[in-house]
Formats: sequence, C-alpha cells, structure tokens
Amino acid sequence: MSDRHFFLKNGLAAVVVAGLSPVLPSFAEESSMASKPVKKLKLRFAIASDGHYGQPGTDYRLHHENMVKWLNASHEQNPLNFVIINGDLVHDRPELLKEVKRDYYDRLKVPFYAVPGNHDHADTALWKSVFGYEDNFSFEKNGVGFVLANTSDLKGTYQCPDNDFLKQELDKFKDLKMVFVVLHIPPHFWVPESPFVECPDTIKLLHSYPNVKAAFHGHDHSLDAVFYTGKLPHFFDAHIGGNWGTAYKGFRIVEVDEHDKVNTYQVNASQSPFLNETQF
Repeated sequence: MSDRHFFLKNGLAAVVVAGLSPVLPSFAEESSMASKPVKKLKLRFAIASDGHYGQPGTDYRLHHENMVKWLNASHEQNPLNFVIINGDLVHDRPELLKEVKRDYYDRLKVPFYAVPGNHDHADTALWKSVFGYEDNFSFEKNGVGFVLANTSDLKGTYQCPDNDFLKQELDKFKDLKMVFVVLHIPPHFWVPESPFVECPDTIKLLHSYPNVKAAFHGHDHSLDAVFYTGKLPHFFDAHIGGNWGTAYKGFRIVEVDEHDKVNTYQVNASQSPFLNETQF
C-alpha cells in the first residue's frame, strides 16, 4: 500500500513481537492452521476483520466464500465457541450489510458477533436492525467478558470509542478475571501518520482495569502482529478482503485455558504466500 505500511509490517511489528510482555507470557504468535494442543480450553474463538464486501475491483464474494470455508474448517478441526468480525464488513455501502450477513456470516457453524468499522457507515439503528444488537455492546462467555465498541460514524470518521459506555461495561465485568476489548480503529498512534486515532482517555481507562488483558483491532490490513500501550497488548489480524494489506488473507485464533492462560496466533488461511519461507 505504501512505505508506511511496509515499515509497520516489516519493522516495528517484528520488533514488538520479539519483545512480548512478561505480563502475558502465554500469548504467542505463529502462522499455522492448527494450534498447538491445549488441554481443557475454557474458550476458543476466532477474530477477523476488513472484508470490504462490495468494494469495486475486488473478488469480494470469493474472499467471503473462502473465509466462511476456512473458519468452518478451523471449527471442525478444533471447536470454536464463536467468531468476532471486527469492522469494515462492507465497503461504503451500508445497504449490503444484510446481504453479507445472510449470504456469508449466517453460514458459519458457530455464533458470530460484529462491530462496525469506518467503511460500514452504520448508526445504532441500522446495526441493530441487521444484527439484533447495538453498535456498542458486550457479552460474557465462559467467565470471559467482551466489550465491543463503535469507532466511527455515518460519514466514516475515525473516532474514539464512547468511554462512558466502555466504563459502564468494564465496571459490569470488574469481578471477572479476564476481559477483552474489541475496537476496529486502534486508539493510539504507534508510528507517525498511522491511520489510527489518538485516544489518551481510552488508553488510560483500559489500563485502569487489571482484568483487561488485551485489545483487538482491525483497520490496518497490513498488520497481523501485536503492539503495546504500557503492558497492554493490542492485536491485529490482517484482513478478509479489500485491495491492500498482507499478501495473504487470514484471521486470529484466541484460546483461554482452564487456568486463564491465553494463547493467540495468526492464521495464514489462504496459505499464499507461506510465511517465513526460505530457499537455499
């Protein structure tokens, strides 16, 4: 896409992965369709983003057909509890939200949850009419809390999430051992001219809850690794579709075991190219 994206993907992202925080020693990155064996999982889910259904000049139907196939295959191999779709489900055509849900995501063999991105151009009423819940919502599964918040508006503006909503839901989950926060647009500039938004109050809020163990973001299709604000990891998952980003299409798997240890890795679902391939 640009020199900035190349630098992010091949420079800072690689450095950050090499320096994973000791706060979460069980977080790991790997590029494999199958996870390492984990006994007695409490929770296993996939998170994917940026399908850009309807984007001109792209094979968006094929991309979504493939992603449904890959996610269902992952579930059949090692059961998923659910899938999260983290924003930009469609490309500037909110009228296609019903179509992409009906024709693709409803075919997943597990429940799915979706949160808006800047290209969805959806407000609360539209989101609820399509998905049955609002654009800011939360849920709990097997003792793990999830808070998902909108980071845009009808015009596609990059915005900080509603911190009052985040605080309300984080307070509700304060007695849980583990909470994950899902925001399409990241709330921090890790490098100059990044397509993110600086939200110091959001970062401060997330840091104030010890049980918030990670945040998950989409938006930058070229990122598939981890960055940090303080000791809080922020994970990316590449992209489902669109016309730029990592050379492969993929998603992220997150596993929580019975001891509340977390293992997460990025899946190179399309297997093109193979990651870290070397010939000599």
